[in-house]
Amino acid sequence: MRALKVVLGVMFGLALLFVVVGLFLPNDYRVERSLQINAPPEVVFDRVNSLKNWSEWSPWIARDPTIRNTYEGPESGVGAKVSWTSEESGEGTQTIIVSERPTRIETALDFGGMGQPKADWTFEPNERGVLVTWGLTGTTEGPIGAYAAAFMDRMLGDEYEDGLLRLKQVAEAQRQDQ
Repeated sequence: MRALKVVLGVMFGLALLFVVVGLFLPNDYRVERSLQINAPPEVVFDRVNSLKNWSEWSPWIARDPTIRNTYEGPESGVGAKVSWTSEESGEGTQTIIVSERPTRIETALDFGGMGQPKADWTFEPNERGVLVTWGLTGTTEGPIGAYAAAFMDRMLGDEYEDGLLRLKQVAEAQRQDQ
C-alpha cells in the first residue's frame, strides 16, 4: 500500500510540474522557411495567390488523398477562400486577407478548436528570380498549448520546406514552358 502511495505521489508531482512549467512557457509561435526560386516573382506569386493552384504544390494535399477542397470568392487575391475536410487532416478554412502583387500575401486560417493562425508570404526579387519566405504565426491557450507552441517549428518546419520545394519545381517548370 505504501508503494502505491509513493507511485501516486510521484505521478501527481510530475503532473503538477508539467502544468507549472507550461504556465511559464510562451503561447506565441512563429514558423518560417525561405527558398530561392529561379523564376520571375510574378510567376511564383500567382502560384500562391490562387488557392486552387495549391493542389500543384501543397505538401498536405500531396500526402493526404482524402482532402476535399471547396472554393469560394474570387479566383485569386483578397477574399479567395478554400474550405477543406479530410479524414486525416480534419477540417478548416484559409482566406486570403492581403494580396500585394508581387511582394506579399497574408492568409487567415481557421482550424476550429485548434486555433486561428495567420500565414504570410513574402517575395523578394533578386538577380536569379525571387526569395520566397513562407511563415505562420499564432497563439495557443493554456499550459498544454504552450508546449505545442514550443514544438510548432519542429512539427511544421519540414512541411513548409517540402511545400517550398514543390512550389519551386512548379514555378521553374512554368518558366521553362513560357
